[in-house]
Amino acid sequence: MSTHQGGPALPQERRLVTEIPGPKSRELLARKQAAVPPGIGTTLPVFVTRAGGGVVVDIDGNSLIDFGSGIAVTSVGNAAPRVVERVSRQVADFTHTCFMVTPYESYVEVCEKLNELTPGDHEKRTFLVNSGAEAVENAVKVARLATGRQAVVVFDHGYHGRTLLTMTLTAKNMPYKQGFGPFAPEVYRVPLAYPYRWPTGPENCAEEAAAQAIDAINKQIGAGNVAAVVIEPIAGEGGFIEPAKGFLPRIAEYCRENGIVFIADEVQTGFARTGQLFACEDEGIVPDIITTAKGIAGGLPLAAVTGRADLLDKVHAGGLGGTYGGNPLACEAALGVLETIESEDLVAKARRIGEIMLPRLRAMQERFDVIGDVRGRGAMIAIELVKPGTKEPNPEAVAEIVRRCHAEGLLVLTAGTYGNVLRFLPPLVMPEHLLEEGLAILEKALSA
Repeated sequence: MSTHQGGPALPQERRLVTEIPGPKSRELLARKQAAVPPGIGTTLPVFVTRAGGGVVVDIDGNSLIDFGSGIAVTSVGNAAPRVVERVSRQVADFTHTCFMVTPYESYVEVCEKLNELTPGDHEKRTFLVNSGAEAVENAVKVARLATGRQAVVVFDHGYHGRTLLTMTLTAKNMPYKQGFGPFAPEVYRVPLAYPYRWPTGPENCAEEAAAQAIDAINKQIGAGNVAAVVIEPIAGEGGFIEPAKGFLPRIAEYCRENGIVFIADEVQTGFARTGQLFACEDEGIVPDIITTAKGIAGGLPLAAVTGRADLLDKVHAGGLGGTYGGNPLACEAALGVLETIESEDLVAKARRIGEIMLPRLRAMQERFDVIGDVRGRGAMIAIELVKPGTKEPNPEAVAEIVRRCHAEGLLVLTAGTYGNVLRFLPPLVMPEHLLEEGLAILEKALSA
C-alpha cells in the first residue's frame, strides 16, 4: 500500500533532486504519448504523486512551487483537510445514486449555500453540473427559455469552455476552435474594455467600450432579440483582463433596461480567488445568473448555475440535469471548501497575496521593459509581455521565461489572446516565504 500523503503537512519547500522533468517523469511521459492523443497538452511534464499547501511533489521527489493551483481549482490547497475528511466519509457511505433518481442532502446543502453566498439578496435557485462549460451552456439554456429569445452576446478575449456552444462563445481560435466548426448559431461578439490596449487610452476605455458594445447590439442584433449577455468579470484565458471600472455596471444596466439576462461567468474568478468571494462584488454587480466551477470543490469535478428564482423556475421538469451532476463526493468536497474559506479567512489571504505580488511585479516592470502591463486582483495576477518599446505581443519571451521558471522548480501558467501573458494563481494557503521565493525565480528568469 502506498505511503504517499499530501496536504498541508507536506514540507513547504522548493526542492530539486533531479533535472526537470526527471527520469521517472520522462518514462511516464513516453507512456502518455503512446496512450493519450497529442490534443491533450501538458504545461509541465512532471508526474505528481503528492501536493498540498503551496507545493506539488513529483515522482522523482522534486518539490515545486505551485503558481497554478490546477488552473484556479485547488484554491484551498491540495488535499485540504476538511475536503479529505468529508470525501473520505462519503466514499465509505455511497459514491453515487444520481440526484435525479434518489436525492441526498449534501446536494441541497451546496445549493442552499450558493443561494446565500452569491451576490444579491433576491430569491435564488441553484443546480449542479460537472464542469464550467456545462454550467455556462445550461445558463444560456435557461436564459433562452425564460426570455423566449435566441441571441447570445459575448465579448472579445472571452473564454467559456470547449463544448460546441461554449467554444462558440469563446473568442480565441487557436487552439480552442481551430478546425472544430461549424459553430452554434445566434452568438455575437462585441468589444471588451481592455485598458492596456484601448486605442484612446485607459481613461476612455470603460465609456467608449460600453458605448461600442451597446451600439453593436442595438444595430446588429436588436436588444429585443437578445436572451443573454455572458461575460467573465475578469477575462481568464484571454489574459486576466480586468475591464476598466464602470464598464461592467453599464453593461449590467443595459441588460436590466432591455430584459436581457446578465450571466456572470465566475468559473475562474469565484470562491475568494480575487480577494472577494466573487469578482462581481468589486463593482457591486448582481448578475441574474452566475456560473461557478473550478475552485468550488477542491479538485473534484463540480460546477453550479445559480440564478434568480423567477428565471430558473420557468424550466420544465427534466429540462435540466445530468447523470453525474452534483455527485455526492463532489458535494461533500464543496462543503469542505466553503468551510475552509470561512474558517481560514481565505478572502483576506487572497488580498494579502495581491499585496505581496503586485508591488514586486510593478518593481520588475520598472526594471524590465519586456513587461508591458501588470494587472489583477487578489490571487489572480498577470503580466503581459511585449517587444520592448512597443505594445507588440511577445509570446517568445513568455515561452523562454516559462522554460526557465519550470527548470528552477516554479510552476507557472500562460494565457492571453496573443499568447503573451504569464498568469499567477497560487493556492490561497501558500506560505509567504514560498510566494517570495517564486517571485525571486521569476525575476531571475526575466533578468536572463
